[in-house]
Amino acid sequence: MLTVVALKALAIWVGILVLAVANGVLRESVFVPEFGIPVALVLSGLLLSASIIGVAYFSLPWLQISRPVGFCVVGVGWLVLTLVFEFSFGLWQGKSWSELLEAYTFKGGNIWPVVLAATVLAPYIAAKLRGQV
Repeated sequence: MLTVVALKALAIWVGILVLAVANGVLRESVFVPEFGIPVALVLSGLLLSASIIGVAYFSLPWLQISRPVGFCVVGVGWLVLTLVFEFSFGLWQGKSWSELLEAYTFKGGNIWPVVLAATVLAPYIAAKLRGQV
């Protein structure tokens, strides 16, 4: 059962990754030209956070988790996958550690830490909204 939930959670995270890439394309092609970088980063971060919580909400029945600790474990798993992906991809692109860590500040409209908080809390928030916790 644990393996099945882990594989389902991984599949959902891959879907979230696709949404995050689409969100980045939307940010760079529409939000930045229309509103400028600081506003675009905030809009994009809020949209991605809401999308992650929405995905968690609609996918929760498929995960078939019944205990609050399960929601927390899935959220932590999604956070770890996100961090591993972000750092691996950034290093592969040749970015320095200081460039990568810059994303974890609130400079210039960047709210990436809020997106990470939404990622880790999304399954629990979704369960709360569904009345499962």
